[in-house]
Amino acid sequence: MCQDERRFLGFPDHLRLVTGELAPLLAAFTHHRTDPYSPTPVGVATRAYEEAVVEYFAAVAGVSAADVQGHVTSSPYEALVHGLATARRRLPAAPVYVGEQAHAGVRRACELLGLNRVSVRSRSDGTMDPGDLRLQTRLRRGVGAVVIATCGTRLHGAVDDVAELRTAAAESGRVHVHVDAAEGGLVAAHSDEVPPWSLAHGAHSITLSGHGLLGLPVPAGISLVRRAHASAAGARIAVCDPPVAGVGGGGLAALLLWTRLRSLGRAGVAAMIGRCQDLAVHAVHRLEHAGARPERVPGSLTVTFDRPPAWVVDKWQLAHAGDRARIVAMGPVTYTAVNELADDLTVAGCTNVA
Repeated sequence: MCQDERRFLGFPDHLRLVTGELAPLLAAFTHHRTDPYSPTPVGVATRAYEEAVVEYFAAVAGVSAADVQGHVTSSPYEALVHGLATARRRLPAAPVYVGEQAHAGVRRACELLGLNRVSVRSRSDGTMDPGDLRLQTRLRRGVGAVVIATCGTRLHGAVDDVAELRTAAAESGRVHVHVDAAEGGLVAAHSDEVPPWSLAHGAHSITLSGHGLLGLPVPAGISLVRRAHASAAGARIAVCDPPVAGVGGGGLAALLLWTRLRSLGRAGVAAMIGRCQDLAVHAVHRLEHAGARPERVPGSLTVTFDRPPAWVVDKWQLAHAGDRARIVAMGPVTYTAVNELADDLTVAGCTNVA
């Protein structure tokens, strides 16, 4: 592996992808104006591939394709906006409850849609605090609640308990739980102990991705909404007129996702995630030995540790917030890279930088 790839540990993405298998896909017509459920006059369109991808991710989220309405988008953010638009149409007067560790895109999407966002405290592990959610919804009872759960928080890789949050918000009236699982959905679904994160655990809509883990050269998102709720919300919310990235932006993403999933197979995806989890466990052991005080949520690919001096952060391109840094055990992150990072941390004396 080249030096640049080996040291790209804080923001791993598609650097190990062999692009040759993807090049022929550019001959397909990807700028389609229909969702997977509508007929298209274009014989080389990507609808069939999108149907297969939606079916795969529905199973990842614990339901059948018949239970959901879904489509592929050109980014997880576009899928998130679609999910929140669905929630708004179901519960137009409801505040949107967002944890402190939610991704920045959630706040931007709330602003874009004009939603009343209420911040909810997070616990030390990065998950939304059900006690504070209960308090916040009691203060605004009777108007319903849209709760944004997170599967794979940015710094810790933590996973919110969907069933617990739905129960905590119950006194507010009708509840819609949307799960932002773009970072952690695939990993959660393939963990030895699957956390309560998905549609199968009581969520109403969900945003998924996997372009980083699967090694795609462009972003890709998947929006899934329980069919009953999508219908109640006036469904197919602008699938033919996406709110963010432009019409038909998910055609190329659907092709790329289908190609990678077909190449790996279900067993291959599970094996790949298992290898990444093993690497994360190894990283915890090595960073402990280096005195960096690592932490990892069980099953997560994210390992956080004391933020080292600037020369280590710059060398390894580490993501950091406050006095903690992180690595994510996928893509260009290898055993060799982890070992060399641990050696640098030992040399640096694990100086904590606020």
